[in-house]
Amino acid sequence: MFADHLSLPLVLLNLLGLSGILVWHLQGRDRPTARLVVQILFFAAMTAALISSGIMPHRVAQSELSGGATALGTSARVLWWVHLAWATIGFVRIYIVLDRRPREARLIQDLIVAGVYLGVTLAIIGFVFGVPVGTLVATSGVVAIILGLALQNTLGDLFSGIALTLGRPFSIGDWIQLADGTEGRVVENNWRSTQVLTPAHNVVVLPNSVLAKVGLTNLTRPDETHLIILVVRIAAQHRPGDVEKVMRAALQGCGCIVQDPPPNVALKAIDAIAIEAELQFRVTTPANRTPARNEVIDVIYSSCAENGLSFAPPAQSYLNITPGNAADRRTLPAVAKSAGAL
Repeated sequence: MFADHLSLPLVLLNLLGLSGILVWHLQGRDRPTARLVVQILFFAAMTAALISSGIMPHRVAQSELSGGATALGTSARVLWWVHLAWATIGFVRIYIVLDRRPREARLIQDLIVAGVYLGVTLAIIGFVFGVPVGTLVATSGVVAIILGLALQNTLGDLFSGIALTLGRPFSIGDWIQLADGTEGRVVENNWRSTQVLTPAHNVVVLPNSVLAKVGLTNLTRPDETHLIILVVRIAAQHRPGDVEKVMRAALQGCGCIVQDPPPNVALKAIDAIAIEAELQFRVTTPANRTPARNEVIDVIYSSCAENGLSFAPPAQSYLNITPGNAADRRTLPAVAKSAGAL
């Protein structure tokens, strides 16, 4: 046993710190609350023991300890700083869990954890081992400038990821659409990139710096229902009111579309050839657009056949006819006649 009167308290402090690490690991990652309680209890116990022994972990003179107690004091202060870091990180993780955004806030959590570990490392170097931290920080600043120039793209992705996380234009699980037509569900968002699962069941990896610059539409907000517009051309020989009734009844009989709010039928245009009806209906999620559109087309076809409505030819089939051409003038009545016969 050491002659120094602080030897026994320092031994107990080291045992307390090591016991805290052991119990912390035994709690497991799936019990963050229990881990936080353990961290707080052991950190508080170590703090009380250090203060009662007259040892300040952030301000210890070498003359206070001598002989073998010096090594024990150093290890005790290092363990105290480690427990301080873990307790702080535990508070951060508990806050993120209580905020119910554990996946979306992963980037912020990682940055905070990295900042805590960096700060504790500098504190240990400066307060425990007495190394001039100012000189070390100045030297590391030069290194940081060199690394920053070499990693411009990576740092751009990092800060863009921070901006996206703070701005929260989307969350994990949201369906987004980019200005270039890329769309899908967000499945991962980390410090460098965002991963989107497309309808083709492919994963598109988008660097955060690129994602922050393009226009983005969140199809999940305020809810995930998605509006689909389908244009139907009916021959002009039919009464527009009858066309609207048939189309509305057909939409009300579709099972793949949302009925609340109810689908709508808008008569957009009429000419000598056709009545143009715009069918507006919603689906529960953008992923259901194709089966819903297929069902609506099938039901519209059956309803028109049952109610004697005939379809008109596409506008391109007669818009390109030039009145100055004699053959075209003969073709125009034939197109109109065929449209009425459909």
